[in-house]
Amino acid sequence: MTDTAISVQGLGKNYIIGHKKEGDFRHAIGNKLKNIFKPDASEKEVFWALKDIDFEIKRGEAVGIIGRNGAGKSTLLKILSRITDPSTGRFEINGRVSSLLEVGTGFHAELSGRENIYLNGTILGMKRAEIKQKFDEIVDFSGVEKFLDTPVKHYSSGMKVRLAFSVAAHLEPEILIVDEVLAVGDAEFQKKCLGKMDQVSKNEGRTVIFVSHNLAAVSQLCNKGILLRQGNLILEDEVNTVIHDYISYNRTQSNTGELINLDLRKGDGRFKVSEIKLLDHKLNPIRIGRTGSELIFEVFFNKKVNPLEGSFRIDFAIDNEQDQRIAWFSSDAVNSELQTEFESIKLKITKFPFGAGTYYLTFYCTVNGQLIDYIHQGYAFTVEEGDFFGTGKTIPKSQTFIYTDHLVEI
Repeated sequence: MTDTAISVQGLGKNYIIGHKKEGDFRHAIGNKLKNIFKPDASEKEVFWALKDIDFEIKRGEAVGIIGRNGAGKSTLLKILSRITDPSTGRFEINGRVSSLLEVGTGFHAELSGRENIYLNGTILGMKRAEIKQKFDEIVDFSGVEKFLDTPVKHYSSGMKVRLAFSVAAHLEPEILIVDEVLAVGDAEFQKKCLGKMDQVSKNEGRTVIFVSHNLAAVSQLCNKGILLRQGNLILEDEVNTVIHDYISYNRTQSNTGELINLDLRKGDGRFKVSEIKLLDHKLNPIRIGRTGSELIFEVFFNKKVNPLEGSFRIDFAIDNEQDQRIAWFSSDAVNSELQTEFESIKLKITKFPFGAGTYYLTFYCTVNGQLIDYIHQGYAFTVEEGDFFGTGKTIPKSQTFIYTDHLVEI
């Protein structure tokens, strides 16, 4: 028996993206009629979600696949789970695969939890007696015994994830594939799942592929890492080496003022955030902030915003390198009443309370509760060690502080 669980060679996946042309309705209909027999190639774009990927995973390895949103992680898992076919290349899987990719995946909404357990086991090729032998263990781990005979369509997303992970982990697949879906569950259940995956890999010799933005969890569970960036495989190595490369690259991309993750932008586009500048207490632009110092983020819009058109609100969230939400600021929380038009808004943190590292700023702009502009982790900035307490001593990177003193102002 080969010791290779998964072999991937020259794997690629592309999608055709349509682009809407400008013009009135009559012009659009005319174009369609004109191009009935000769489609207009200029309306379409080929997008490569994955490009020429090569790697090999041995039996019993726990592999973490990391990368920013849009890097191709979920597309890769869907191919390995045989949900979608690759456009180029080939892959070979030796062993039975169980996947947990999206909330509710693999469940029939009209069937009960009990019936779905047997359905999933049957799909994996198990006999009824084998499933029955594991049944009590699955139910006990999931914690949904009370709702076992209720149709899954009535389950909350957290309940679906609990049952889905329990089924995937206990029905003895040779290869377990888990995407970021665990983030839907509570912290206690996530810890329980990580423990189970660790047991499956180290004690039972099964192969685990884990995709997560939680780098601490990836480091704890996995012994090998794969880094994807814009559809390309950048690095395949020991997991902490891969994580270090990922973090180092993100730091070099930070503090330029430019927005990132624009492909994930949402909102009606009435106005948009166009640029973010990091400033010191004297409003001078800086590239790197410092722990304990005053940091000001000036957020510029692409045109004037008129707060009198409705109830304007802007929220900011700060995430750390492990993709953990560590702070939230809101113009609504400080009762700011905006009376005049403006082209920029400032978020001022009078004493930045977190240690050295790279951080990501997410912003939400709404008018009357309607989403106008949103980018998840749309701006990255770097902070170095500083004298937070004014004692002449810097704080280690691993430390964080329970301290906030902030103001949102125009």
